[in-house]
Amino acid sequence: MAREAGLDLVEVAPRARPPVCRIMDYGKFRYDRDRKARESKQKRVETKQIRLRPKTDDHDLQTKMNRAQGFLEKGHPVRFVMRMRGREHAVTDRWVEQLNDLVDDLDGHVVDPPSREGRAITATLEPVAVE
Repeated sequence: MAREAGLDLVEVAPRARPPVCRIMDYGKFRYDRDRKARESKQKRVETKQIRLRPKTDDHDLQTKMNRAQGFLEKGHPVRFVMRMRGREHAVTDRWVEQLNDLVDDLDGHVVDPPSREGRAITATLEPVAVE
């Protein structure tokens, strides 16, 4: 039947009892399967994380902001985590304000504004959709 139709006889489920076969164009089947695999890889978006400390030096801070801007331009969401230690917890408002200023300088949409989570202050940005 497969030869008459000019197609291939493909074993779909070899472990089933009895084994399951289909009559189809195997080249087209492989192409569609590979195309779906490529598309699923392309759509995967990874959230990038930038770690900071309240006393991070200005130059290091600028380097991290440039890195975050690059992630946003590539379409990745960016999560900022500012870790606090010891007496730094006493002036949390100052660090929230500092992180707010940093986030405002970037070209991104603030999804999660700076807020305290345990020993850290976190904020999340997503890239601005370009239409």
